[in-house]
Amino acid sequence: MEKTAPQEKSTTLSKNDDSFNDEFSDEFADEFSEDSKAEVFDPLSGYNRVMTTFNDYAFIYVMNPIAKGYAYVLPQDVRVGVSNFFDNLLFPIRFTNNVLQLKFENAGVEVGRFVVNTIWGLGGFMDPATSELNWKQYDEDFGQTLGHYGVGNGFHIVLPLLGPSNLRDVFSMIPDGYVSPISVTGSSDIGYKIPNNSIEAMAITGVNTVNSVSLKLGQYENIKKDALDLYPFLRDIYEQRRNQQIKE
Repeated sequence: MEKTAPQEKSTTLSKNDDSFNDEFSDEFADEFSEDSKAEVFDPLSGYNRVMTTFNDYAFIYVMNPIAKGYAYVLPQDVRVGVSNFFDNLLFPIRFTNNVLQLKFENAGVEVGRFVVNTIWGLGGFMDPATSELNWKQYDEDFGQTLGHYGVGNGFHIVLPLLGPSNLRDVFSMIPDGYVSPISVTGSSDIGYKIPNNSIEAMAITGVNTVNSVSLKLGQYENIKKDALDLYPFLRDIYEQRRNQQIKE
């Protein structure tokens, strides 16, 4: 007998739409609720559920305490500065993907932001491009570039420690890593790479991750508390958010 890939109905996202995280607009929540009625092709659902549980425990019992300790030691202004520094450092990913999507005006703004923040923003720790010039940051990655040209999400994959993703976005980590200064991918071809080996790259990425989480303490818990079933809840948030980012 021919086997068919398992499918499951997407669950209702929230027990209370009014408490949905502030990050998501009402318009987004309405779209999300409507789309969540569609059937989802999810051949890795068994594995994804196990990995979601693992990641949840890792976040609650390892990452969250580390981020809280980090936030206790470093004032918020310093952590915002570190966040600005990494945002500035990752300019090549945004610039490349804006160019690949033929968004040349946005790519030009990204170049201007990088020059201004590097020279007048103390190497990127400050963000005068936003605060003084009102130059918006245009976040784009290779997954969004593929989506821009009509490449579908593919099935959902939960990555160890990294969380929700999909087939298209997992593949996109390779070209984004190639142009990223904090990855060793392509280090033999590109001269601006910062880490000398994979261990240094993991350490730099770890600092960036802990710093980012320290600026969003409680956000994951606020989203999670509305989940009737955590795995499809996080899956649907991820996929809908990525689709929204591609449309923008």
